[in-house]
Amino acid sequence: MRTTVQDVARAAGVSVSTVSRALTGGAVSPATREAVVAVAHRLGYQPNRAARGLITGRTGNLGLIVPDLRNPFFADVAKGVTARARAVDCGVFISDTDEDPVAELEAVATLRHNTDGILLCSPRSTDTQILEAADPRTTVLLHRRVPGMTSVVADIVDGIRQAVRHLLALGHRRIAFVSGPDGSWASRQRISGLDEFTREPGLEILPVGSVAPTFDGGVLAGDLVLASPATAVLAYNDLVATGLLHRLAARGAVVPDRMSVVGYDDVSLAGMSHPPLTSVAVPKDRAGAIGLDLLLGRAGTVTAEHGAEVILPTTLVVRASTGVAPT
Repeated sequence: MRTTVQDVARAAGVSVSTVSRALTGGAVSPATREAVVAVAHRLGYQPNRAARGLITGRTGNLGLIVPDLRNPFFADVAKGVTARARAVDCGVFISDTDEDPVAELEAVATLRHNTDGILLCSPRSTDTQILEAADPRTTVLLHRRVPGMTSVVADIVDGIRQAVRHLLALGHRRIAFVSGPDGSWASRQRISGLDEFTREPGLEILPVGSVAPTFDGGVLAGDLVLASPATAVLAYNDLVATGLLHRLAARGAVVPDRMSVVGYDDVSLAGMSHPPLTSVAVPKDRAGAIGLDLLLGRAGTVTAEHGAEVILPTTLVVRASTGVAPT
């Protein structure tokens, strides 16, 4: 039989309203709070989130909006968010917008009125649209930076830097780059990282165009990469890189003997591809957990002031898809 708030009140020798205040941060003495919490724990009392919301004015729920849950990157972010939410007794509503900016803005409008805050992951909308739709006081961006809003981002530029230096050390001097969707913030960050190498003596960065951030996008880019003089290619993400591997194999271009391939994000798929994919690792689940803590004001030394930014490091994971440049 489920323990009720009345059971806790009788066992603690206080009123129901005192129990409610003690368990929701209301005005009670420290000794009373400690006693009520101890009794609630002993009886296994689990507060009803809906009832608690009537007292506190909060739902106990947060929203997570992602562009595409079929992409393992966003699934990993969601796992980080939901794992942290369970630890702090918080519910999470997840909305998949299928890479559609209109659906994204509609999701923001819906979740603003039904949750205590929103985690907006890699949004496809413009900065202006995000600022108009989202409340900076109750929204944290994941893997996207918008002036005036709190965000958790990876050091994308340094990840690109590590990848290029790795290829240079292997003797590659002509490196193709397959970028992501036009207007993508993450794609612009990658391009910014590549710009640092435009004056590198003897190095050519060869843009081969933008593709969808999917396996099919990588397949489409494969022929463009092979038509270039490149001996190595940097892909927008691991799904694109996997599509590239598939198309290169179909064309008889052996990886890494003919072409070295580097992905980005280091999703689980990277280690399962053939050959295993060299990729820049992004702390996906950690970013989700930190973003949730920022919303709840639980982030320790990190403050949730408007415009605060947490930057997480990236690390190159070298596998068999990269090798010495062909002579």
